Amino acid sequence: MNTISTGLRQSRLFTKTRKEVPADETAKNAQLLIRAGYIHKEMAGVYAYLPLGIRVLEKLKHIIREEMAMLGCAELLMTTLQRKELWESTDRWDSEKVDVWFKSHLAVGGEIGFGWSHEEPIGNMLRDHVASYRDLPLSVYQFQTKLRNELRAKSGILRGREFLMKDAYSFCADEAQHEQVYEGMKAAYLRVFDRAGIGNDTFVTFASGGAFTEFSHEFQTICDAGEDTCYVHREKGIAINEEVAHEPTLRSLGVTRDELTPVRTVEVGNIFNFGRRKAEQLDLTFTDASGVAIPVWMGSYGIGVTRLMGVVAETHADERGIVWPGAIAPFAIHLVRLGQDEQVVKAADDLFAECCQRGVEVLYDDRDLRAGEKFADSDLIGIPTRVVVSEKTLHTNEFETVDRATGAVTVRSSEALIRSHATHRGTC
Repeated sequence: MNTISTGLRQSRLFTKTRKEVPADETAKNAQLLIRAGYIHKEMAGVYAYLPLGIRVLEKLKHIIREEMAMLGCAELLMTTLQRKELWESTDRWDSEKVDVWFKSHLAVGGEIGFGWSHEEPIGNMLRDHVASYRDLPLSVYQFQTKLRNELRAKSGILRGREFLMKDAYSFCADEAQHEQVYEGMKAAYLRVFDRAGIGNDTFVTFASGGAFTEFSHEFQTICDAGEDTCYVHREKGIAINEEVAHEPTLRSLGVTRDELTPVRTVEVGNIFNFGRRKAEQLDLTFTDASGVAIPVWMGSYGIGVTRLMGVVAETHADERGIVWPGAIAPFAIHLVRLGQDEQVVKAADDLFAECCQRGVEVLYDDRDLRAGEKFADSDLIGIPTRVVVSEKTLHTNEFETVDRATGAVTVRSSEALIRSHATHRGTC
């Protein structure tokens, strides 16, 4: 169940919107998210997430948790501190081979790393829990802050030195079992991106495996701020990263270069097939039905949660601000009160209380500001539905609602409004 609180008075929201664009930000996602009060820049590539930003991240995590639960994937939380010896066993400690490590020294002696990925730790952990083929397949995942020593942290929260990732790992007895899990995860990821509002422009993409494997599948979203170039065939649903868009790859996918359109993209997820190699390095084995010890077949699956938030901000915005898709918006309704008339205040307060009691997520702008300022803030923050309470609405017992995405204005009763947005019973 989603346990995020239901209602919030804007007068109690300590963050303030900003009219000016941050001078040290060129990325649209960071400009908008800072101005609207979702994030705070600590340093290049490092951002704090403020109350509104946390709500968006929690909505994304909730969607991901639901999809992982459907696959029977268990949630856990691993450590950030990493043992040098473990990563040496797989030849991924050397900074010449993996150039994103943050490393330090313990006061008692010895070198440690700060987690940039977790294949090695989870593989080592499961040596205590996997013994027989009867224990397989199994899948686990976590939400954790990753630390990567990026040479050039840029593009706002699309590429950072500190970011929230959802990473999952699968362990299977053989390739056939792995392929079933792999395809299930691939489909689940596509559902996540669809529910987050970027499904129409996100493609499963054939790509290089980088520091993980020789080849991988990426999930790339068309976005002008992207660092990658992909070749896309929308009708066939095919996308190929530029780095592997050579003739053998095209031939294997049944397309020619002339059929493909180059687009700028952002990678929002990736999945890797390790085969048995990683388990061999980690001595992670299971006993098959005949009693023979065999290395486990491993897979790895990642979604950059904070990056996903940034991609949505990049691709769902207009000249006035962010336009959040309903499923991940911080609130469903932005209740805007105009004026300090006693009857107006009571009507707005009553509607806010009723929304909270009936499970409607609502941000209530109860501040004493001019209408123009309130509307500008509402547009910038980007909540899907604005509901206006004013002296005008008191005479009709109905409320003016404005759709943030389309600008369409309708008039609705409080009952119709609440019934269409209620999710669960909650409190303010």
